[in-house]
Amino acid sequence: MPTLFISDLHLTEARPEVTDALCRLLRETAPGSRALYILGDLFDAYIGDDDDAALLTRVAAALRTLSRHGVPIYFVHGNRDFLLGNAFAERAGLRLLDIHTRLNLYGVPTLLLHGDTLCTDDTAYQQWRAQCRQSAWQNDFLAQPLPVRRQFALTARAESARHTQALEPTITDVNPVAVQSTFVGTEVQRMIHGHTHRPAIHPPQPVAGSLRQRIVLGDWDRHGSVLRVAADGLVLDQLPFAVS
Repeated sequence: MPTLFISDLHLTEARPEVTDALCRLLRETAPGSRALYILGDLFDAYIGDDDDAALLTRVAAALRTLSRHGVPIYFVHGNRDFLLGNAFAERAGLRLLDIHTRLNLYGVPTLLLHGDTLCTDDTAYQQWRAQCRQSAWQNDFLAQPLPVRRQFALTARAESARHTQALEPTITDVNPVAVQSTFVGTEVQRMIHGHTHRPAIHPPQPVAGSLRQRIVLGDWDRHGSVLRVAADGLVLDQLPFAVS
């Protein structure tokens, strides 16, 4: 049975076709897998486990159904849903992982991460990341009423889009030195991440005397994207959205 990996769905009420595609994956494909790993940015914005939006209820129910069928679901926080906590994880049947999680994947030492920690050339984002990961900042934010948090998320998404558009493409991609140091520091042969929206199965490259491979998951903008890894190989598939 294959193991599935997805990331960067950026689910939002404004794009129901993306949520529909995820639900089809959970209902039709994922039940035949060994496990499902979600490597961040499942939601376009996440403002707290107390959010009563219908989208969260639907997604949690679909994930929980898969979990009850015996397929473990693992979640690594992204830059859009770093506030997803234990309450939602319990509702959805998720198991929360560290931001850098090492596992033996069919005999290959593999690192799972969202990927934003590799984009060190984007110094403005890294400063924001350091701030919003602090417990004090998160506690202050979560203490605000839901309408205030929703407005903050809208403003933050708009500012993030302007910031990204103003940058050179290389700045929003991974830094090669950060990739190499992460490979060496974690002692893995393979790295799987998302975040950059540059899907690719990169050929193995020599790093510190060993061949290492980096796989980048695709975002779910124009179509879905799922990586299937099995003992005999791996493939990065595209999933079409249903035409309404």
